[in-house]
Amino acid sequence: MKRFKVVLTPNAQEDIRKAFAWLEEENPIHAARWISEIRSRVTGLETLPESHAIAPESEAFECDIRQLLVGRGTSWRVFYTVDGDQVQVLHVRHGRQDYWRS
Repeated sequence: MKRFKVVLTPNAQEDIRKAFAWLEEENPIHAARWISEIRSRVTGLETLPESHAIAPESEAFECDIRQLLVGRGTSWRVFYTVDGDQVQVLHVRHGRQDYWRS
């Protein structure tokens, strides 16, 4: 099975850091579970990253933007692109936030 290299952009790293800090203030136990799940699911993009849907926001960009949904209920959305053998994680946001704009 082909493996892809997963790269988090500085923007995505900052999104995750801010979300974790907010969650940690609200509910430290949930925050620990959330960061573990985000890490696991993002790392999982090493295999079959094209199995996730193209995000509705993709129309506003020059390349296909896919989304990985993480969590139950209102999911977190992890936006990424696949370029050759690399997956670039671009942005992470909560599902209740407005659509992402370029």
